[in-house]
Amino acid sequence: MGQALPEAIMEMPVQFTAGSSGADVGAGLQAVRSAPAARKAARELGVDLRQVQGTGPRGRVLREDVQKAGQGGSPALPAAAVDRPADSVVRNSMMRKTIAKRLSQVWQQAPSFYLTATFDCDAMVAFRDQFKKAGIKISYNDMLIKACARALREVPEVNASWGDEAITRHGAVHVGMAVALDSGLITPVIRDADRLGLSAIADSSRELAGRARDQKLKPEEYQGSTFTISNLGMMGIEHFTAILNPPEACILAVGSMQQEPVVVDGQLAVGWRMKVTLTCDHRVVDGALGARFLEAVRRLIENPALLAA
Repeated sequence: MGQALPEAIMEMPVQFTAGSSGADVGAGLQAVRSAPAARKAARELGVDLRQVQGTGPRGRVLREDVQKAGQGGSPALPAAAVDRPADSVVRNSMMRKTIAKRLSQVWQQAPSFYLTATFDCDAMVAFRDQFKKAGIKISYNDMLIKACARALREVPEVNASWGDEAITRHGAVHVGMAVALDSGLITPVIRDADRLGLSAIADSSRELAGRARDQKLKPEEYQGSTFTISNLGMMGIEHFTAILNPPEACILAVGSMQQEPVVVDGQLAVGWRMKVTLTCDHRVVDGALGARFLEAVRRLIENPALLAA
């Protein structure tokens, strides 16, 4: 007669899955290594093998483990202590409700398409450095506002709004700049931006953005824009698309300006580049028209001395 082998050696790994039978099997049960005697004891004692800590090789559950679990002194698995924050309910502000309503309408009703371009910003960086050395605060966003305003004057078909009976081409160029608030998004308006110099645009944008964050804007200061710029570049976003700000025909989404490898005159170099994406309402602006507008913006960004003219 040979020596009796320990049950842990004779056992075979058993995998329980949903649909198996047996008192120790539940829906979605994962693999449980256990000895045949342990499974029998589990059925008899009504013990869930998933809740038993095995002491056999590689964590296999033995009969002794099941018996201890059935007696309440088991090496049962401790219940996972989960410290989760409670759910919170934040009531929608009137601003959030208005944003949701308007953007839902434009998303459903306006057939939009997107045009993406990459601008060479080497000259713009150098141009801004000149202002900094002179102690004049001009941001890249201020320069974009000016460039878009000038481009809207050159391509007035983009400075427009859709109407069921007619398209309105606006005579004035009022550029909205998206400002993020805790309660939502608001677009202070730089009025007659095509007629303002860079310093005036910079002063106006800083003052409006500050009062927007303090929620001190008057309605006429965030209504009536004819074109909007949404800039997430300062947050490290390289590229994104923006939803139209109704009833405007276009909105420009601006990504981060960053240095990257470029080929200039057949030579590899490092240059400042920035991606922008124009969202267009196809009822007002078609692809060729949108491309013509972006080309006008590109010409001004890549030749920024024109912005000071």
